[in-house]
Amino acid sequence: MWKLKIAEGGPWIKSGNSNVGRETWEFDQNFGSNEEKEAVDSAREEFQKNRFRMRHSSDILARMQLAKENNFSFDLQKPKDETPADINPNTVSEKLRKALSYFSAIQAHDGHWPGDFPGPLFTTATMIIVLYVTESLGITLSFEHRKEICRYLYNRQNIDGGWGLHAEGESSMLSTALNYTALRLLGESVDDGPDMSMPKARKWVHDHGGATMIPILGKVWLSVLGVFEWSGVNPIPPELFLLPSLVPIQPGRLWSHFRMAFIPMSYLYGKKFVGPITRLVLSLREELHIHPYKKIDWKQARKLCAKEDVYNPHTWLQECLSDCLYSFGEPFLTRWPVSYMRKKALQQITEFLKYEDENSQYICIGAAQKALSMLCCWIENPSSDAFKRHLARVADFLWVGEDGMKVRVCAGQLWDVAFAVQAILACNIAEEYKNTLKKAHDFIKASQIMDNPSGDFSRKYRHISKGGWAFQVADQGWQVSDCTAEALKALLLLSKFSPDIAGDPMETCRLHDAVNVLLSLQNPNGGYGTWELARTYPWMEIFNMTEIYADIMVEHQYVECTSSVIQALVLFCEKCPGHRKDEIDHCIRRATEFIEKSQNDDGSWFGSWGICFTYGTWFAIEGLSAVGQSYGNSTCIRKACKFLLSKQLCNGGWGESHLSSRTKAYTILDGGKSHIVNTAWAMLALMKAGQVERDPIPLHKAARLIMSMQLGNGDFPQEEMIGSFLKNGPLCYMAYRNIFPIWALGEYQKLVLQCDLQWPTL
Repeated sequence: MWKLKIAEGGPWIKSGNSNVGRETWEFDQNFGSNEEKEAVDSAREEFQKNRFRMRHSSDILARMQLAKENNFSFDLQKPKDETPADINPNTVSEKLRKALSYFSAIQAHDGHWPGDFPGPLFTTATMIIVLYVTESLGITLSFEHRKEICRYLYNRQNIDGGWGLHAEGESSMLSTALNYTALRLLGESVDDGPDMSMPKARKWVHDHGGATMIPILGKVWLSVLGVFEWSGVNPIPPELFLLPSLVPIQPGRLWSHFRMAFIPMSYLYGKKFVGPITRLVLSLREELHIHPYKKIDWKQARKLCAKEDVYNPHTWLQECLSDCLYSFGEPFLTRWPVSYMRKKALQQITEFLKYEDENSQYICIGAAQKALSMLCCWIENPSSDAFKRHLARVADFLWVGEDGMKVRVCAGQLWDVAFAVQAILACNIAEEYKNTLKKAHDFIKASQIMDNPSGDFSRKYRHISKGGWAFQVADQGWQVSDCTAEALKALLLLSKFSPDIAGDPMETCRLHDAVNVLLSLQNPNGGYGTWELARTYPWMEIFNMTEIYADIMVEHQYVECTSSVIQALVLFCEKCPGHRKDEIDHCIRRATEFIEKSQNDDGSWFGSWGICFTYGTWFAIEGLSAVGQSYGNSTCIRKACKFLLSKQLCNGGWGESHLSSRTKAYTILDGGKSHIVNTAWAMLALMKAGQVERDPIPLHKAARLIMSMQLGNGDFPQEEMIGSFLKNGPLCYMAYRNIFPIWALGEYQKLVLQCDLQWPTL
């Protein structure tokens, strides 16, 4: 049985905070009782049977183990409670207490809430390709690992034989070709899989033009494997790294996540690296292409992309530039003596990647970037200690659920804890869960980044990080604006409680460090991006080489990040009113103006990191309310309330589809169903805007819906994807289904009591 290990190290693992937040899985055949093993098998069968109806796992393996460790009775059946006819203080308190008891039971001993973080379906395949090429597959993945990864890939296959870009997506060439390849590398034969899965996948690829139709990210990975030719890939010249930093296209000026993928890809392209050509690789050349491999027109192939994958088509300018680089630039740059520039560029990229590896403890900024950096590290020296450290960190990305084992795009340990603390503190009964709060408090304190990146970090295109918080763990080292803000908010709220309830407060000097990070991240337009300041121009998006994502080149500004910073700084001023007062006041004014200017005509705000208009509008209202705006004095808030109320469903809930992010237009879920997290966000927004005093009925209906959805053990059901990135990349935050219903019901109960309203009979 698989065992989740928390905050444990191992060979070749270095940590600056005793591995707090680290999550790894280990197979132990002696772990777990027979009853637990049967429960896991039953959960797997249930997921497999219903995978086309309910696309997401519920994290049963992890939650069952955590509940046992916390002496909580974990009932897999989880029938829904009967909704009481009368909603009153007692019934709401009962629901909250049950929800908080369950949520506390799935907290790890180091204070965070472990969980899956599903996203792109091609991430697992890219890691498998790297492990195969570096001949590390057998070293890193045991038989049990491979078995679970195959289970996951088969479970994620669509009815038509393909795989989507994400679990809810229609089949795409990128995911289908890469996942088919990964299954073959894991040992599956051409005819393996339940219900002829492999032949169906191969047919899908052939019916859609073969692997030459794969987007550029897939072209790079298949070229590395030897199943594609580098002459079929649009140029990714490493020489760009030699350009002065003043040049807009210099890679150091690009958005951090794209930069950390683009630079190692340019290294691979510059070397035209190809792994060992094995019999399996030769077989894949025949399996994935519809024409004989030696007869494929690679020059033409570089321009091909399946229509199912094209979300962000190449611009004519980009096509012209690629043609020029392909026909003239690449031949020129690879000839002596000009080829010296390539050699120099590759050396500098190697040093750059080494710096990033060391400063992120070989975790890197995300799974896609780690796979690329790990491969580049191996190419430089297969026997190096650095590569061994890379291999040791692969386990940090592996996650096991009832759907199988996958490579997570990353994890969100700190992010979930910061929200969880605020949700618990919103409840009148928060003091009953002081042990939960203390552990969470300790986790946040232990997760603060204590130093800036080493050396002259600005020359390595890094921002200050001392005092910030990462999305996941401190060892990763990448500060994020809203993670820093939400962690600071949680700490400031906890400081209002006695140490007996919340634990010892953080030292004031460390709060000052966090404020320094936040002030340093504000852009000239007043808004906040994610990891860094914007370093180049919005028009650079015309050179976006990925067909599958939008807004990937530039560090854009977001209403969510901006709102989080406003809220945090307002709270900080209450505690430390004299610290950098003028700078903070100026920052808040500019950030407020950014939010006001970002509002859409219909009263909504576009949310870039959650689904979508509901999420953005909640954050905007929270930010504006923090500076004293209200329904009575703010046109923005009045328009926002009108927008939210217009989207409420007949059952009292809200249900927004991930397609809202893709189409940039509000789209309801199929069948007009509600989503518990969307409903909670809308409730929180309306309550902050004073909806209780105006007309509480919409809130009563929403609260009733949330209460009716609670399961018998206090959990809430896992539903559709609720996170988002780059417009076309939905994510699934597993803890949101617990955090936000608790938060919404807690605020609802307090407001109804404060306003002395009569509890409705519904």
